[in-house]
Amino acid sequence: MKEIALGILSSMFFAVTFILNRSMELAGGSWMWSSSLRFLFMLPFLLLIVLMRRNIKQVFVELKKEPLRWLTWSFVGFVLFYAPLTYAATYGPGWLVAGTWQFTIVGGLLVAPLFFKVEKTSNGIVKRRHRIQMKSLAISLIILIGVLLIQQQKASDLTIVEIIIGIGPVILAAFAYPLGNRKMMELCKGKLDTFQRILGMTIASLPFWVIISGVAIVEVGLPSTSQVTQSLIVAICSGVIATTLFFIATNRVKHHQGKLATVEATQSTQILFVIAGETALLASPLPSGVALVGVMFIIVGIIVHTLNMKKMNTIAVTRTSKAH
Repeated sequence: MKEIALGILSSMFFAVTFILNRSMELAGGSWMWSSSLRFLFMLPFLLLIVLMRRNIKQVFVELKKEPLRWLTWSFVGFVLFYAPLTYAATYGPGWLVAGTWQFTIVGGLLVAPLFFKVEKTSNGIVKRRHRIQMKSLAISLIILIGVLLIQQQKASDLTIVEIIIGIGPVILAAFAYPLGNRKMMELCKGKLDTFQRILGMTIASLPFWVIISGVAIVEVGLPSTSQVTQSLIVAICSGVIATTLFFIATNRVKHHQGKLATVEATQSTQILFVIAGETALLASPLPSGVALVGVMFIIVGIIVHTLNMKKMNTIAVTRTSKAH
């Protein structure tokens, strides 16, 4: 249950990303600066945290062991996640990006077969692919229906091009984020804590952010003071606080695909925080009619996921008791 609370809390801080990315875009800021500045600003904060915890050496030890895999999965988990989100903000409002981002609750379930679990059998130790958790998928689809209903309210105000360009990159990001996160948990094998892992991924993704920054300087020049300030806020709220909370939550349930799917589904609450934030800061209207029904679907979906996770915990405890 703590994992669900951490997931919802992280989604509140993640919501800052969608609101401020749209705000920066409306003010004429480049998506390239919005994406790269977040991770460039994250680095000193993460370095300070890990240094204070006196365990930075292990980060570089692990980076040296498998540099190519660190580069690959950090690129997938951070670059292919965040660059498309900021690019999408160029063509669509925050609610559209945040709403489409909820495909990550399904994306996390569908990437499960890409991972293996080790089991003891009569023939010895074997590796089996994780199966897609159909029950969790069904519950997540309830949330997804809610998200689509919320989007229905404003979709009529957009052109087909805005919808396609605003949605396509976000769907890519929705699959890249859980895939990169899970692959890095698999690679680290518990040798690094959450702060160390995020720092390692940030360092490994730096070459890509430096390249994007270089292109931004050539294409649009230096970022405005406003964009720098808002990017700093995003880096702290979303990059450090939200990412840490979410990674802690997923790390606690990494060995159980059903529970992992439940934690990832908590990110659907982001759209509720985004709606509230855009209404307060950007004067966007509140959802009404069918969109309100969508909000109810999301709430119901989260409640069902919570009850399902509680049931899984009870079953696990019962099995453990019988084994002893």
